[in-house]
Amino acid sequence: MVKGISLLIIAMSFFQLLTAQPEQTRDQQEVQQTIVKMFEALSNRDTVALKMHCTNDVTFYEYGQVWNIDTLIRRGITLNQAADFKRTNSFSFIYTESNKSTAWATYRLNSVLVVDGKHIVVDWLETVLLMRERRLWKVKHLHSTLVSRR
Repeated sequence: MVKGISLLIIAMSFFQLLTAQPEQTRDQQEVQQTIVKMFEALSNRDTVALKMHCTNDVTFYEYGQVWNIDTLIRRGITLNQAADFKRTNSFSFIYTESNKSTAWATYRLNSVLVVDGKHIVVDWLETVLLMRERRLWKVKHLHSTLVSRR
């Protein structure tokens, strides 16, 4: 009986090691925080902070189109003037990698929006390429695939 319990404990410990997520590096955490902060700026309609988290030549691949920062600001902030607007984002990072000057991340983004009294839930699968500029990570390219809108 004791031997069986010991084997069960060993097996459970081994299974836990196999399924445990590796600890993230400092760079990986910074990359993810840059992405989160960029979306916070978009949600808060803060164009200064939005530009701060992007390279000058950033491109967004949205809905089969190629956008620059001005397009994102126009479509996501300027044209979005509902008084009750609110956007809450949650991220599930799938993969994040970095080297000295380049990083990339893939994640699921869930956004809950309130616009003119309507609640809209949107799910995306996104991949982002970031560049290091003056010791800070900045979004260079973002490719977004709409998964669902309800």
